Amino acid sequence: MMVYLKVQMARLLDRQKALELRTQGKSYSQIKSELGISKSTLSYWLRDYPLSPERIRELRDFNHQRIERYIETRRKTREARLKVIYDSEKKFIFPLSKRDLFIGGLFLYWGEGLKSVMTEVSLSNTDPAVIRFFIHWAKECLGVPSEKINLRLHLYDDMDIDAETNFWVETLKVSKSQFSKPYIKKSLHSGIAYNKGGFGHGTCNGRIYNARLSEKVVLGIKSI
Repeated sequence: MMVYLKVQMARLLDRQKALELRTQGKSYSQIKSELGISKSTLSYWLRDYPLSPERIRELRDFNHQRIERYIETRRKTREARLKVIYDSEKKFIFPLSKRDLFIGGLFLYWGEGLKSVMTEVSLSNTDPAVIRFFIHWAKECLGVPSEKINLRLHLYDDMDIDAETNFWVETLKVSKSQFSKPYIKKSLHSGIAYNKGGFGHGTCNGRIYNARLSEKVVLGIKSI
């Protein structure tokens, strides 16, 4: 008898709590999540406590699953739109002639390369794609063999030096022998930019020791 009374009392307390939550504008799903009561039971208990049309609209508009579906739909729509633009631009730009490639490299070098001293062709960047292009440009347009392109990393002392070196070797598809000893800078504080975003693998410098090529590049930029 005592067990039965305890069960009934607990049931009564659950019903009172459900009514309180309903008067606060909670949905069946929200009440079920909080009390662990089945929707069928809640439907019976709360049949005389319908939500207002305004509250129903609020719950619908702020439903997490609905918001997630909306975000996913927007993402797919954006990706599809960008792919159309990408395919159109790729079709317009390619194929590149050797002259096109050479001029493209000059503009890159104009922004990122060493121009103050005409004794070497040198360019640094944190983006591996930029360094890959520089190497490709040097080989295809300047006639420089891959092994003549010297590489050096600028890293921080709290980075994994071997892992970062291997990353650049694999990403650039070059020989590890092309890398000279990295320049290691002391990290003054944790949470520095490379840990929070960006490319996160330090800076890579590509260098070709050839004064005549440097003159060709710098004066090519000057002619532009």
